Amino acid sequence: MRVVLVDYGAGNLLSISAALTRAGAEPALTTDPTEVREAPLAVIAGVGNVQSAARGLAQVADALRERAERNRPTLGICVGMQLLFEASEEGGSGLGLLRGPVRRLRARRVPHMGWNTLGVLRPTPLLEGVDGADLYFAHSYAAEPADDVAVARVDHEERRLVAAVESGAVAGVQFHPERSAAAGARVLENALRWSRSA
Repeated sequence: MRVVLVDYGAGNLLSISAALTRAGAEPALTTDPTEVREAPLAVIAGVGNVQSAARGLAQVADALRERAERNRPTLGICVGMQLLFEASEEGGSGLGLLRGPVRRLRARRVPHMGWNTLGVLRPTPLLEGVDGADLYFAHSYAAEPADDVAVARVDHEERRLVAAVESGAVAGVQFHPERSAAAGARVLENALRWSRSA
């Protein structure tokens, strides 16, 4: 199955590409709006600064919004999940596919980095088989959805953070499946099945 990885200059696209290949996908890095618009699944992955990532996404932003309008599956990973929202305190505007801000973590330990236990809030094909699994997180900002789109959470110090979101054909995970061993591989396999059935 062909999967497009939106190439906006992020640092870890090769590792997510390799993980998608292991999950059974045929990933391709692209900046071509037509490819982004038409692929069975588009993935926005990466690490880094939301403001610079948003600039890198500018040439395919309309194609990604059109995907959402046409109910074509899009998955955001880490910074890619944050880009699904309207704006970030880190600077810059997101795609606005989901309502709500992205705010800096209010915690003693920032970033939230390392393994943490996922709590699934409601059943979803994307997270099948990973409720209670340990997944790898590395982020200093977290989405605060305005709507009921959170499908998983994670606890960091005294705070409960949104760890995954889903609204129609738009989904996102704050953790790094490509760094999360068997549970992360399961999420990517689920994502491929989810996109086939969308």
